[in-house]
Amino acid sequence: MARTIALRQLTMGPRSRSQLEDKLRQRGCDDQVATEVLDRLEEVGLIDDTAYAQMLVRSQQATRGLARRALRHELRKKGVDDDTAAEALDQVSDEAEVEQARELVAKKLRSMHGLDATVQARRLAGMLARKGYGGDVAWRVVREAVDEAEEHRRD
Repeated sequence: MARTIALRQLTMGPRSRSQLEDKLRQRGCDDQVATEVLDRLEEVGLIDDTAYAQMLVRSQQATRGLARRALRHELRKKGVDDDTAAEALDQVSDEAEVEQARELVAKKLRSMHGLDATVQARRLAGMLARKGYGGDVAWRVVREAVDEAEEHRRD
């Protein structure tokens, strides 16, 4: 029964070992049986928290534009241990994070035409903060974007 539940969960998409443990516990499986089944699935390569963490970091950064802080939180929520999470987050460079922030700001700025520069800056910084960007990166990127915006240039 535990094997069937775990395999069904894995057919829906990749899962961390912790997520599978939680699901098996939720379904009333004995902890010893669950551990044996999950150990076996790990042996044959169906459960790999390192690969799962790397995949999650790549996809969340690409689709949602999350910064390392938010990605670390997502990994922790999924039950990935801190060492594995740190290893996966090493693939995100400072330059890539700043570039991602610039892309997010440029995209959002297009929909904010006509607003005061202060309002734009506040909203853009808030958006970046919700995505896990630190204040230093957020304000630097926002200042650059607002200062370069066509509507705020002096004639």
